[in-house]
Amino acid sequence: QLQVVESGGGLVQPGGSMRLSCAASGFAASEFSLDYYAFGWFRQAPGKAREGISCISSSGRSTVYADSAKGRVTIYRDDAKNTVYLQMNNLKHEDTALYYCAITRRYGYGSSACAISRIEYERWGPGTQDTVAS
Repeated sequence: QLQVVESGGGLVQPGGSMRLSCAASGFAASEFSLDYYAFGWFRQAPGKAREGISCISSSGRSTVYADSAKGRVTIYRDDAKNTVYLQMNNLKHEDTALYYCAITRRYGYGSSACAISRIEYERWGPGTQDTVAS
C-alpha cells in the first residue's frame, strides 16, 4: 500500500536549519517511479489549522511555495531513494509545528502541476515534530 513516512524533525535554535525527509514506499508495480507522484509538505502548529508549505510535481521540475516559506525553504527529491526533502533555513519560533508529508497520483505521470492544498493528497505520513527554541 502506498505510504510516506517523515523523519528529520527535532530541536533547532532560531536561525538554524533543518532538513526533513519523506520516504515513499508501497508503489504499485506499474507506478514504480516518483514520476507518477506529486508530494506536498504541510505543517500544523498547536491550536492552528494545517497549512501547506510546499509541493513538488511528479516531473520533479515544478515546485510551489507558500508565501511564508519563500526564500527559506527548498523542496527537492532523490529518485534513487524514493525520498523527498524539505530544507528549511533561518528557522523561527513560529516554524515550530508537526510537519507532514503527503503524496498523490492525482496529476498523473510526469506532470508539472502540484498544489499545496490538503484535498489534493491521498496518503499522509504520521508527521515529524520540529521545535525551534533557544
